[in-house]
Amino acid sequence: MSDFNQQVIEEFRANGGRVGGMFEGAALLLLTTTGARSGRAHTNPAVYVRDGARLLVFASNAGGPKHPAWFHNLSADPYVTVELGTPEGTVERFGATAVVTEGEERDRLYAEQADRDPGFAAYQAATDRIIPVVALHRVDFTDPARHRAIADHLVAVHAELRAELAALREGLGAAATEGTADAAGAAGRATPTLGHQLARHCLTFCGALHAHHHNEDGAFDLLEHEFPELSDSLDRMREEHEVVARTVEELEELLASGAEPVTLRAEVERLATRLEEYFAYEEEQLVPALTRTRAVPGA
Repeated sequence: MSDFNQQVIEEFRANGGRVGGMFEGAALLLLTTTGARSGRAHTNPAVYVRDGARLLVFASNAGGPKHPAWFHNLSADPYVTVELGTPEGTVERFGATAVVTEGEERDRLYAEQADRDPGFAAYQAATDRIIPVVALHRVDFTDPARHRAIADHLVAVHAELRAELAALREGLGAAATEGTADAAGAAGRATPTLGHQLARHCLTFCGALHAHHHNEDGAFDLLEHEFPELSDSLDRMREEHEVVARTVEELEELLASGAEPVTLRAEVERLATRLEEYFAYEEEQLVPALTRTRAVPGA
């Protein structure tokens, strides 16, 4: 992230969505996407306009020849987090689904924005690409069907991550065993470093875990509003995310250093133990709340 973007983000959050400089007076939001390759959260300021219940953002990249990175990210994972200033001077944070508009709708929406702000006409004139218009639809966390869908998705993602972690541990165990056998069978031979395929598997798992936790972080505030009785549990989950993130960063550093499988395996075992405890706690706290039948007022 550029220093300029970081300054805008910090000013936005500190001043209830208002910023000075080149964005002073502009309708601005913060858009957080999940990195298509890294799985990490990336936040960018973006000019927006309301269009009924949805918000529109424009992947102009100031008329540059390529789409901005945030557009590529939401094309891979359309679930995003939006931060928006409120009339009360606070910043509202909510989850949204990004939909890329097409054809006549896109052309009409971009033309309307260019009429409002001639700078956008200049952006389109400066590039050969068609600047995308993205509609952000707020996720409705009050719908019981949505609650059940969240619970099902949570359990499914945890199952996928458990399977990937089990495969990674199995691969590391085999690599460590082969390395020990090679070292015992030939004096002076170095234990082989982790193979490229296994390293990619490990990094893929780390990226998937980053993405999962980023999506959860964007939903926790909304879940807390809908289920205030989960406030303490959600606070614990937020803290656990930070601990897991640090463990993953240490694991990635070990991968970059070319650590031997036996060393890497110990770190993966530490991560696996913490993740299993975390997954079990999260499912125990969230799934019953999300799937239970709630009383209808006045019924």
